[in-house]
Amino acid sequence: MQSKVVHAAERKAFSVVIDKIIKAGSGEDREKNIQHLVDMASKLLKDSVPGASRGMNKALYPGSKWEQWIFRVIDETDPNVLKMAVLNGAYEAAFRGYRDTIANAEKLQCNVPWIVIFDPTSACNKHCVGCWAADYSKRLNLTFDEMDRLVTQAKALGTHLFMLTGGEPLVRKADVLKLAEKHNDCLFNIFTNASLIDQPFCDEVKRLGNLIFSVSLEGTEQSNDGRRGEGSYQEVMDAFDLMHKNGLLYGTSTAYTRLNTEMVTSDEYFDKIIEKGARWAWYFHYMPVGEGANADLMPTIEQREYMIDRIRSVRGYEGGKQIFAMDFQNDGEFVGGCIAGGRTFCHINARGDVEPCVFIHYSNINIKDHDWVDCLHQPIFQAYRENYPWNKNMLRPCPMLENPAVLPRIVHEADAKSTEYVTPESADELCARTLPYAKAWAPEGNRIWLEQHPTGVKEYGNDVSGKSAKERAERIDADDEKNEAVLD
Repeated sequence: MQSKVVHAAERKAFSVVIDKIIKAGSGEDREKNIQHLVDMASKLLKDSVPGASRGMNKALYPGSKWEQWIFRVIDETDPNVLKMAVLNGAYEAAFRGYRDTIANAEKLQCNVPWIVIFDPTSACNKHCVGCWAADYSKRLNLTFDEMDRLVTQAKALGTHLFMLTGGEPLVRKADVLKLAEKHNDCLFNIFTNASLIDQPFCDEVKRLGNLIFSVSLEGTEQSNDGRRGEGSYQEVMDAFDLMHKNGLLYGTSTAYTRLNTEMVTSDEYFDKIIEKGARWAWYFHYMPVGEGANADLMPTIEQREYMIDRIRSVRGYEGGKQIFAMDFQNDGEFVGGCIAGGRTFCHINARGDVEPCVFIHYSNINIKDHDWVDCLHQPIFQAYRENYPWNKNMLRPCPMLENPAVLPRIVHEADAKSTEYVTPESADELCARTLPYAKAWAPEGNRIWLEQHPTGVKEYGNDVSGKSAKERAERIDADDEKNEAVLD
């Protein structure tokens, strides 16, 4: 772990490097500087994203779609927003924070998440079908002091990337801005319905620079309003226009179901959100969790297979679209499988319960009553740590959806309690709903996985990915002595 003085000096040095990267991408000769940009970025991310150098060299060349994507981001983003997003996202989170979380995971013998997701409030001005928060009580909140304490203690272990969900986080707009200002070395990604974004708020975001947005959107005006309420689609379009005009960074967040999978991945859909300035598109497989959960809304096996091909082709090196699309369920191999339980992320609800995942609501502990280190040592997180991986097929990553025998065993082993706000249910009851899907997906998921990975094991081609926390810590430790060259 670095001292504060050394950290401050390193942050300043990286700030200079980032200025050079942005300048290289915005000047008259930026096409000539693209390889210099790739080389610098590859060095910064080679441990947290080991395939970065190989991937960027394939994706970035004169005239490529990803070169054009980068130039559009640079040209259309407010300078302070761009600088702070890269400094806090790439340096504090992906570079320095990654190293610190790995080192602390080994030191503390528990998972230390690189990302923390928390709900400032359970209140929301929408009631969306299929949202994990749709049936939450609207009276629950984390106070500002509780959020501040969480971020402060998580930062001390290396976490600098926070995602705010809910409820609607911007119901607590003033506290969100206050939190971002106090912790200006962190990046805050706000998952929002965008209905509360206005010009005064955009002005504050530009001043602070360290907030980005993932906006909930499901397809056409008809389909979106059918799920989120009349007028919701137009609210999002208006918010996109306002954020684009102000140079903010944002993308979309979409739950795909049996009813909308093809619609929300159509060329027309992508073209529209790209036209509106979206830089990324998150996709979340519908999970039958919570009050009124409907397993019939889960995508079909054919739709699941379609999503694998579609999202990867959209973000491919060639063709596709100028948007970075990610599928939370099908991109497991790129993050080493299930990332929950603190391995990469965890979730704190508005009551303060510390849960393995936004979709898996079981816990032993509450952040309101315990320090963050105690929360990371809770039995269910340790059970995740001890039992992972569930299998070697990362197209079957979830202990609930594709491995329904695993989650009940972990929950019982940890004696964790249901944290559902409205109708608590046992892990056995929850996984009984996913069992038919898991049985249907297993042979198809295994077939696809073996076609892509004939040995049955993901080969990463580097000496970091897929390793234990101890092995990664040792590897990063040995390499850090060489990192000064990056700052020259």
